[in-house]
Amino acid sequence: MKKIGIIGGIGPASTLDYYTGIIDGYRKKTGSDNYPEIIIYSINMTEMIALIEKDRWVNVTDMLTSTIKRLSNAGADIAVIASNTPHLVFDEISRQTPIPLISIVEETCNFIKAAGYQRVLTIGTLFTMKNGLYTKPLEKCGVSPLLPTEDEQSEIYSLFFPNLENGIVIPEDKEKMLALVNQIIHNQNADSLLLGCTELPLMIKPGEMKIPVIDTVQIHIASIINHIAA
Repeated sequence: MKKIGIIGGIGPASTLDYYTGIIDGYRKKTGSDNYPEIIIYSINMTEMIALIEKDRWVNVTDMLTSTIKRLSNAGADIAVIASNTPHLVFDEISRQTPIPLISIVEETCNFIKAAGYQRVLTIGTLFTMKNGLYTKPLEKCGVSPLLPTEDEQSEIYSLFFPNLENGIVIPEDKEKMLALVNQIIHNQNADSLLLGCTELPLMIKPGEMKIPVIDTVQIHIASIINHIAA
């Protein structure tokens, strides 16, 4: 059994989803009473966000790279970053780490390609939307990547950050989010909605939108299980 290392804390609520999801999924897939070996290094989210807000991506890369090396030293065979936004520097990190990494972006794009979606609207943190984390990867898959306007991006981010990072869903904000995103879906004729933030599944559930919802957390977890159960 391979040991999985997780960079967590970005935020804590989704880290719990990874932990329980990997355990439950592994036991179902293997049909055994065994539990997967998981090593979690929970970083200081406030520190990382402060670096991102100042565009200090080199420092973000250094922080994440050193954390993966700690996971490797602790015995992890493979590692993941339990968050979408840090994947903006995934390529730089993967070149410097001693163990393989499983990309949430790559796995999500593979899922979208297999599902046959063509017009994918991505929402997430302001940094993920502004920097187009999924834009080029989706284009390489032959998919049309869609993004909210700059004003819509700011409004979306304000409706879930920072409360959702702490696992708090405010009913009024959820109602506003669903109405806003459904309107964007209509305006852009999107055929699927990509939740490009690992906390968004706490607020937006399948069946609440007019189109299929792509949950990057569950896609990432499924890939992790396939790797460690092989």
